[in-house]
Amino acid sequence: MSRNLFNRIAEAALEHNSYFKQKRNSAGALGLHPLQKMTAAMRLLTYGYAADAADEYCRSGESTNLASCKKFVIAICEVFGDQYLRSPNGEDTARLLDIGEQRGFPGMLGCIDCMHWTWKNCPKKWHGMFKGHVNKPTMILEAVASKDLWIWHAFFGLPGSLNDINVLQRSPLFAKLSEGQAPEVNYTINGHPYTMGYYLADGIYPPWATFVKTIPSPEGRKKKHFAKRQEGARKDVERAFGVLQSRFAIVRGPAKGWKRKEIGDLMKACIIMHNMIVDDERDSGPRDYNYDSMGVKVVPSRSHAEQLSVFIQMNQRITNRAFHSLLQDDLVEHIWQKFGDE
Repeated sequence: MSRNLFNRIAEAALEHNSYFKQKRNSAGALGLHPLQKMTAAMRLLTYGYAADAADEYCRSGESTNLASCKKFVIAICEVFGDQYLRSPNGEDTARLLDIGEQRGFPGMLGCIDCMHWTWKNCPKKWHGMFKGHVNKPTMILEAVASKDLWIWHAFFGLPGSLNDINVLQRSPLFAKLSEGQAPEVNYTINGHPYTMGYYLADGIYPPWATFVKTIPSPEGRKKKHFAKRQEGARKDVERAFGVLQSRFAIVRGPAKGWKRKEIGDLMKACIIMHNMIVDDERDSGPRDYNYDSMGVKVVPSRSHAEQLSVFIQMNQRITNRAFHSLLQDDLVEHIWQKFGDE
């Protein structure tokens, strides 16, 4: 994280919460400087330290470090959450479509996958619910990431006994699309028109019209080439998980909190700051994506699904298995024509 970005975060947290302001005690002595409290909080997040490990460096006690970290995390979520955990707007969707087109996947909006975070202090009575395939209590993060590692969707907190399909059924990923509030995506592959974007996914996800999966045991050069391209592009979300854990070591190690809400705020704040770093370090190339430059690819949908029948119809379109097979076949031909046997 650059110094300018940290100063921006510090100023926003200081303005949002008076806890970080420097005050005098009853004896008239000055208390801790705001940067001492925020530096202690950042060291707990980035290095995964225990609360008493930053006392010598920041000259603050264990209880103060814990309180600073909790209030700092809440301030990050409340101040920057709407901007850096937003769903893709029109400009974002146009940029994602342009990136997908360059990679041979027109209509792609990102890659989806799940990550488990071990919960060390999970209450014993909840072990049966939170223990999964790793035989330790975990919480699940469902995320959608793009090539630049920006995390567009983060759904966290479900118990580790669930799999990716169970998490998807509880996820609000397609809520706006079902309600008719998401930007409509129009594109054509091999002469077939499509009106919904899709995400690259691994084999456990269902064969819906909004997912494109690899081909297990592909036969023929075209299908092998498609599987290679799909599996390579799908690693974007895996790279995003790895970079998130490398930047914030507290996410890499087991969560030591007692309350689910505090752990959820912690994960949310780390994702927000991760997106802020991605935005701060983004290449200085052209970023002026708009609907005119993209042609007729993105049309904002202003209609609302006010009737139950419309809502059901949208869900049937999302889960349509026939469209999934047709889209996959069209992408196999499109990628072969675009890249050949590279």
